[in-house]
Amino acid sequence: MRVFVALLLSSFCASFASAGAEIIEADVCVFGGTASGVSAACTAARFGHSAVITEFGKHIGGLTSGGLGYTDIGNKAAIGGFARAFYKLLGKHYGKDEAWTFEPHVAEETLRKLLLDAHVPVHFEQRLASVSMAGPRIREITMENGNVFRAKVFIDCTYEGDLMAKAGVKTMVGREANARFGETLNGIRAETPKHQFAVRIDPFHQPGKAASGLLPFIQTLDFGTAGEGDKSVQAYNFRLCLTKNPANKRPIDPPDGYNPKQYELLGRYLAALTAAGQTPSLKQFIKIDMVTPEKTDVNNNGGFSTDFIGANYEYPEGDFAMRAKIWKAHEDYIRGFLTFLTTDTRAPQPMRDELREWGLCKDEFVDTGGWPHAMYIREARRMLSAYVMTEKNCRGVERVTDPVGLGAYNMDSHNCRRVVRDGRVENEGDVQVAVKPYGVSFRSIIPKESECENLLVPVCLSASHIAYGSIRMEPVFMILGQSAATAAHLAMEKSVAVQRVDYPALRARLIEDGQILEWSGNTAASTTPPLLEGIVLDDNAAKRTGEWSPGNLVEARRVGDGYVHDGNEHKGFASLQWQPNIPEAGEYEVIFHFPPNPNRATNVPVSVRIGDVVAKTVMVDERMKGSSVSLGVFALPKGVETSVIVTNRDTNGYVVADGLQLLRKERPAKK
Repeated sequence: MRVFVALLLSSFCASFASAGAEIIEADVCVFGGTASGVSAACTAARFGHSAVITEFGKHIGGLTSGGLGYTDIGNKAAIGGFARAFYKLLGKHYGKDEAWTFEPHVAEETLRKLLLDAHVPVHFEQRLASVSMAGPRIREITMENGNVFRAKVFIDCTYEGDLMAKAGVKTMVGREANARFGETLNGIRAETPKHQFAVRIDPFHQPGKAASGLLPFIQTLDFGTAGEGDKSVQAYNFRLCLTKNPANKRPIDPPDGYNPKQYELLGRYLAALTAAGQTPSLKQFIKIDMVTPEKTDVNNNGGFSTDFIGANYEYPEGDFAMRAKIWKAHEDYIRGFLTFLTTDTRAPQPMRDELREWGLCKDEFVDTGGWPHAMYIREARRMLSAYVMTEKNCRGVERVTDPVGLGAYNMDSHNCRRVVRDGRVENEGDVQVAVKPYGVSFRSIIPKESECENLLVPVCLSASHIAYGSIRMEPVFMILGQSAATAAHLAMEKSVAVQRVDYPALRARLIEDGQILEWSGNTAASTTPPLLEGIVLDDNAAKRTGEWSPGNLVEARRVGDGYVHDGNEHKGFASLQWQPNIPEAGEYEVIFHFPPNPNRATNVPVSVRIGDVVAKTVMVDERMKGSSVSLGVFALPKGVETSVIVTNRDTNGYVVADGLQLLRKERPAKK
């Protein structure tokens, strides 16, 4: 059996002898060695408190050191305090001011050094067995190996929230109905356009015959009613660090007992794309982001990818054996997925050849054979406290009065289910809606006082499914870890329950320590777009075909509330068409706006059509400096339809669009 699996099952399922068990006492016990846990422990130590970390596995950093090296930011200007200092330390390693992309081992080494400097001990391979309460206070927690941890304040920084659950704190799992918190994006989605099958796929073993049963990886669930809640959880995966460097590359082995028939749905999808005239490419199936010139952070992309949709429902509240089973199933699924793409003839030869160039890194995740030591648990339990963060907070409809950090990423849920709908396979649950930075409530990281008065929960905080999809980013978890430890310090200083910490005092201390608690615009580049002259149309004014996703770098926009991109996939199937109203016939300069980036396409076709005639097509290089390009000056008549069309046909990178501007050109005065 593979080394990684053996280590994992040992970690999850081994029986520990109680001989040699310790009693560890500290002011603050941080449960979980995630990046949030490191932030909390180091903050507590900086206040002069003794702090200790208990960690289930053998590594520090969670996803931050577990493969997610292409940081989900939202807006850098919303990140301060410990989190910002961490990314500056990474930058120092790479010889620059800050590093938001990095290698997993560098992240872990940096976090370990921070703990060492703060004199915070870490106890690895600690499996929680029980929690002893004295009224509404945690007195001590006991591990399966007999170790006992006692503290004045506990901070649960795990992705699962096991400590808060065993302490009797009420939790939520799955998707709430929209009606529960007055939302629009929660529950079952009526339509899921993103990360969807681009063509119709028959779901049955024998096409057209429902009695033959469903193909693997399709769930036998009714679609349900849009807006209603369910127990499904957004999909998990592993974030893979791959390389093409022959000296550092190891093969991605297939799982034990690999059976290509398990991936017949993927094979049919490849064949259907080819039949539709679209040559499948690797980037349609996995998202490859370079964290250094030689290493990647690979993520899910498209209708069938590394997300193991529907396979994680029992994980959040499962016992250790169940979680081990789900963990291994996810690894096997992804290994099988990648094996299929490199061996099945329905994948075009260039696609197979390209994937074969990649391999796991010999110098990453050394003790697990190059496979990440952290599964991406995007969502598990969520606390139900006196204040629940919801879509209203993310949209700015409701502002919190006690912020302890800012969320800034999209309301982002990966798909939750893969079902049959109208005789075809359909993924359901993906949501991507842009937000502006917003405050995260102090009340959302503390339980109700009647449940537990010496516990803070900065990771599995109190939030609805869709709001958690925005908050659940590693920089935010670090921010909230720091804020939780600061609140713990003030609670111990005044000998009060964490719920009774004086918020003005907490706020003042957080600001003093570099936390950003209010959003008034990006100091580096204003989030308010410049006022543009002439006729200005945002990207949302364009008629769309195909899949377009909102951009998540707020400061990059120049027109309106955001910009969109094609996900660098489904080439030839996505377009935008603006139809500006020409108030007066005359000559107009037509300007196309886009945020440039090195991952953009250099050959984006943008056409100006007057009536039925294409007046001009410009190939726009979206990697070029500047945020706009003039398409030319055109004589535009009034009353005749004018269109500006952007497509992603045959483009060689991400196609992005921010908006359109038409400037009336004044005629020279007569002499």
